[in-house]
Amino acid sequence: MSSSSAAPRRGDRADAADTRPPMRDALVAAAFRLFLERGYEQTTVDDIVALAGVGRRSFFRYFPSKEDVVFPDHERCLADMTAFLAASPQDADPVRRVCDAARLVVRMYAENPAFSVQRYHLTKKVSGLRAYELSVVWRYERALADFLRGRLGGLPDGILRADVIAAAVVAAHNNALRSWLRSEGRDDAVAAVDHALRFAQSTFGDAPVLAPAEGADDDVVVVVSRRGTPLWQVVREVETALTRG
Repeated sequence: MSSSSAAPRRGDRADAADTRPPMRDALVAAAFRLFLERGYEQTTVDDIVALAGVGRRSFFRYFPSKEDVVFPDHERCLADMTAFLAASPQDADPVRRVCDAARLVVRMYAENPAFSVQRYHLTKKVSGLRAYELSVVWRYERALADFLRGRLGGLPDGILRADVIAAAVVAAHNNALRSWLRSEGRDDAVAAVDHALRFAQSTFGDAPVLAPAEGADDDVVVVVSRRGTPLWQVVREVETALTRG
């Protein structure tokens, strides 16, 4: 969830039969060659497409901006994470599930350590890219928090708990990832992040899951409360009613 995503996506189908690198990969390679030679700020989109041997339209077909060519895989990874969370079984532990979602991200970084480290150093030098990185991290955190809100929102302090857990999981992931990047990719990224996420999961423990009792699909529970009763108290009464055997 840091700025240093892994290698560009391997090929587009339209370019599969071409002996040249896929256009998307060629654009990223050209961009990073120029960033290293001239500097990020001194490199323009025109410079990138000229080196890649394509037109400006081809660049913007893949990347909305020059910043996006630095982070080419985050959109795909965010979509994969969102789909992974959406497919979660109803009785799955929410904290464990968001930790597993974070593991999808570190695997993306670990696909090409040299590329990830190179990007890390570039991002450290360019303030605009650091700001862009923060927006990317926020989107990952929001995806985790939205999932947790859906699972925990009906509990007392459920929204607060969801947001805190999401922030903690992202912080644990990024702490381990940055350590790995500072090692120039020599350590084991997946193992480091696993350790950090196990710490986050053990800290928050198994979150309670509101799920219908087995064989109670047709049951209807009615709870009567006085007008003005605090919402947290209504939720507690509902939980009590649902757990009565």
